[in-house]
Amino acid sequence: MSLKKQYLKTKSVCKVTFQIPEQRGDGVQSALLLGDFNNWSHASVPMKRLRNGAFSLTLDLEKGRQYQFRYLLDGDRWENEPEADGSVLSPFGDSFNSVVVL
Repeated sequence: MSLKKQYLKTKSVCKVTFQIPEQRGDGVQSALLLGDFNNWSHASVPMKRLRNGAFSLTLDLEKGRQYQFRYLLDGDRWENEPEADGSVLSPFGDSFNSVVVL
């Protein structure tokens, strides 16, 4: 998995690309990116499946903040981002959420 940040000089946002690589996406039918930025909504925009089997989604996120997030694969398997800036215990205390710091 990977996380790419592109800071925009003229705007107060950062373009963040979240990607699940081909090896992790193999056999996966759907992937959602859920987090603070979309109120953990399952109705959010799904990640786009790429030709090579990877999944990707780019969001404009406000600079100067940090966001918790996780990937939901096939509606029932949660995955964290190994390249995240950190992780924190979820509010439920049963798992960890990935964190991106902008």
